[in-house]
Amino acid sequence: MTHQHPGTLYVVATPIGNLDDLTPRAARVLADVSRIAAEDTRHSARLLGHLGVNTPMMSLHEHNEAQRVDTLDGYLLAGENIALISDAGTPLICDPGFVLVRELRARGRSVVPLPGPCALITALSAAGLPTDRFTFGGFLPAKPSARRQTLEQWQCREETLVFYESPHRIVHTLEALCDQMPDRSVVLARELTKTYETFLQGSPASLRDRLADDPNQSRGEFVIMISGAPKMEPSDEQTMSADELLAALLAEGIGVKQGASVAARMLGGRKQEWYARLQAMKGQH
Repeated sequence: MTHQHPGTLYVVATPIGNLDDLTPRAARVLADVSRIAAEDTRHSARLLGHLGVNTPMMSLHEHNEAQRVDTLDGYLLAGENIALISDAGTPLICDPGFVLVRELRARGRSVVPLPGPCALITALSAAGLPTDRFTFGGFLPAKPSARRQTLEQWQCREETLVFYESPHRIVHTLEALCDQMPDRSVVLARELTKTYETFLQGSPASLRDRLADDPNQSRGEFVIMISGAPKMEPSDEQTMSADELLAALLAEGIGVKQGASVAARMLGGRKQEWYARLQAMKGQH
């Protein structure tokens, strides 16, 4: 009896607009695998039709992903190769697939990535903002208070910030940026790789006004890129002397032992030395 080798899950990036962006390797894999797990089978049928591929598809989206793991693992154990695709771009990047990939990796299955389109990287590559460091925050929360809270958390970050946004929320997000990051340079990338691909750059207020003047600019999915906070250079006034810090800790009623830990963390040096200095200062009061 021959022992069946488990198959491979291929994580396949698909076009975000222009169908010519599918790599030859991805086209070959989609034609060769036994089945394709797609976020929306009706949506992906257009891509497969374009390729002349009739590989069977099954749905895998956020609501059924956990239930699909054992089924797909069963197909892999039977020796089938499977491709995972999302509606557009790279699976798992703000798209389903994380639960499946995590579980299959934990079970020792072979998971092979096929690189290709990703809106985040596509937008950054042409935005003209620093890309040596950036933070991707996915989609901002829909509720205004939660959105404001999230932006507050990112406010002091010095790297470029990147978010995805939907057409019906883009103006609300720009309003929030007007309040919280009014002086930043913002780049909006829209309809990437499609006929009406657009990059708009300006302050949050100028972009909000631009979208108000031309409602067509609010169509399509957006990548929002925000320049990082200016680097904080400690000024002489901001620099606190060690004695000032120790005195402030004592004035706040913080114990000598805890104060020594804080001083060691903020100023370096050994806890024992800070403990001794705090004890001495406490004795003088």
